[in-house]
Amino acid sequence: MFEYDEGALREIARSVLDFSREFGASDAAVDVSESSGLSVNVRKGRVETIEQNRDKGIGVTVYVGQRRGHASSTDFSAQALRETVKAAWEIARHTAEDPCAGLPDEDTLARNPEDPQLFHEWPIDAEQAVALARRIERAALDTSPAIRNSDGAAVSVSHGHFVLANTRDFTGGYRHSRHTISCSPIARRGRDMQRDDWYSSRCNPDRLADPQALGRYAAERALSRLGARRVPTQRVPVLFEAPLACGLLGHFVQAASGGALYRHSSFLVDSLGQALFPEHLDIVEDPFVPGELGSAPFDSEGVATRRRNVVERGVVRGYFLSTYSARKLGMRTTGNAGGSHNLRFASRDTRSGDSFEAMLRKLDRGLLVTELMGQGVNYVTGDYSRGASGFWVQDGRIVHPVEEITIAGNLRDMFGGIVAVGADEITRGTKHTGSVLIGEMAVAGS
Repeated sequence: MFEYDEGALREIARSVLDFSREFGASDAAVDVSESSGLSVNVRKGRVETIEQNRDKGIGVTVYVGQRRGHASSTDFSAQALRETVKAAWEIARHTAEDPCAGLPDEDTLARNPEDPQLFHEWPIDAEQAVALARRIERAALDTSPAIRNSDGAAVSVSHGHFVLANTRDFTGGYRHSRHTISCSPIARRGRDMQRDDWYSSRCNPDRLADPQALGRYAAERALSRLGARRVPTQRVPVLFEAPLACGLLGHFVQAASGGALYRHSSFLVDSLGQALFPEHLDIVEDPFVPGELGSAPFDSEGVATRRRNVVERGVVRGYFLSTYSARKLGMRTTGNAGGSHNLRFASRDTRSGDSFEAMLRKLDRGLLVTELMGQGVNYVTGDYSRGASGFWVQDGRIVHPVEEITIAGNLRDMFGGIVAVGADEITRGTKHTGSVLIGEMAVAGS
């Protein structure tokens, strides 16, 4: 599976750091990685693509005082490693000084990090992956005669490992995997055509959704959209389906990230200690959940991660900071260089019985959103405007599908107007949440 074992990657990292010292660098960091993968796509039973990859690379960052240079290579030979370090060193010598540049402080670095258990081999070959993709698509096509076409089904397999090291006596790394199955059927009734999709992605292939069930569910989603129409322009409650609620959580992360904050390009500048959400809401970051895609004992700089309440009882308690952005803000890194780790959006009012159907009853009359289009989010002001489709809900029950509408609001008002979070929790990447009900938004339609 891998050409290099962990010991070999560590030796390469050690050589790069030795070369940096020879050139007179005051500090250096290196990331050595290797990965392999397989991806197949099938459409209407026919193989469209089969891709296999095997990649490796090093990235080295060299500091000359407070000057920084970076270079990379895919060649692990000693000569190439030395040339890569030299290139980074030359860049550092000729860049301007930056008082915030430099490696993380030693007391923030992870020591003796534990394996987050993210590696689960999936020994599937191309022929088996094609057969699996066909099973998924066939399950979708067999769901109804109205499923007459397909954008295909896909299976992807990814395995990798890496070692991160720096001249402040930090070395760490681990193996990881990510496996995905997906399906995108097309439903047709007369001249009305609708497409939808569904996917499942996990570190452990044993935790993937049942392939046939996934295909059927994707088909049912496409079928449910037939007969969609617009609704009148109005202000109503809006229920974000769980996968889209993960996107709302992503908007919060973006606005609370160090780069946006120190550039003053976020509506959450100076928001620490402020109530942004209702009192019943919490956002917890937990990097230590075994086997979850967002788990990590350290960030991409080697800084130790930690479990924390980012939002507690609606109040913002933390940002997402790298070493550099923290220094720009006069703060300490939060261990989020490279992104967030297993964020869970939860309401203290959520009960085990708050299923998706229960959330529809709480919505009562309004819009269920299942798809968003466009990039209409202004992080400076918080203004939000996205094309949307979904379903109109009356008396807590879905009445008909909806399309060609726009939903609009402001993220600050939307976060503050969250009424409930469902128990229908889903995981998308590093984020976990159930469906989210917002008390009122503008819906622009006919």
